[in-house]
Amino acid sequence: MNKDQSVQDMTDTMAKFTSYIGKRLPTDVKDKLAELRTFETNPLAKAVYTSMADNQEAADKLDRPSCQDTGVIQYFIKAGAKFPLLGELEEILRNATQGATRMGPLRHNAVETFDENNTGTNTGTNIPWLDWEIVPDDDGATIDVYMAGGGCTLPGKATVLMPGEGYEGVTDFVFDVITSRGVNACPPLLVGIGVSTSAETAARLSKRAILREVGSRNANENAALMEKLLEEGLNEVGIGPQGLTGANSVMGVNIESSARHPSTIGVAVSTGCWAHRRGKIRFNADLSYEIISHKGAVL
Repeated sequence: MNKDQSVQDMTDTMAKFTSYIGKRLPTDVKDKLAELRTFETNPLAKAVYTSMADNQEAADKLDRPSCQDTGVIQYFIKAGAKFPLLGELEEILRNATQGATRMGPLRHNAVETFDENNTGTNTGTNIPWLDWEIVPDDDGATIDVYMAGGGCTLPGKATVLMPGEGYEGVTDFVFDVITSRGVNACPPLLVGIGVSTSAETAARLSKRAILREVGSRNANENAALMEKLLEEGLNEVGIGPQGLTGANSVMGVNIESSARHPSTIGVAVSTGCWAHRRGKIRFNADLSYEIISHKGAVL
């Protein structure tokens, strides 16, 4: 197969996959929402969870997006340095976004900043957003697709704490963000927290955190404990599905971190709404692929 044909084939696959995740939630999110419903005693909360499940069933049956806000497309790429289409990936994903927009159909959400014109293609300056990680001595590529809707993006916040504030300061920051703005993101939320050396590195890690599977734990024991305690504490707030009160506020809390400067603690929060539309796909060097996030998915 020549390179032009390979580029077209991968573009077509990514267009189909990007369109697919706008209509069908990943397996872990669907399972968690079904579990959270069983914890509710409030009839209204149970009814909201039932409505969410009915919405997903209708979206699948009608082959239509499960939420009218299909977001701004972001791709998180973990590519091997030897992946044969490494240099073409930016073009592939841009064209895949345009293809998914037509195929979905996806709402036109790319507005050029300062010019205030909608491009009508979900592409624009630096959009779709690409986050890169290059892996030496690998010839495959794993791509996470994320639809960053307006609601789930709204609570996003990053800051740098004074070192004396410590991890208690991180906790205070997370609770302040979720209790003041989390209701706007259509709970129950998946909360991603980045702890790093500056605002921008923490923000990047917080977004990577919400790409992790619901129910997963950080490999560091202290970070995993903090995830557990924050999840329990936020659930005690009782925000409930769609902010209408209930037994739970979040689907989970995921933390990603880096080493940091001894004088600062950068912390950031990103959230995923109940309709957490993300997907993970792995390409081999021959462009055969495996869909990791959606069990049994067929494009």
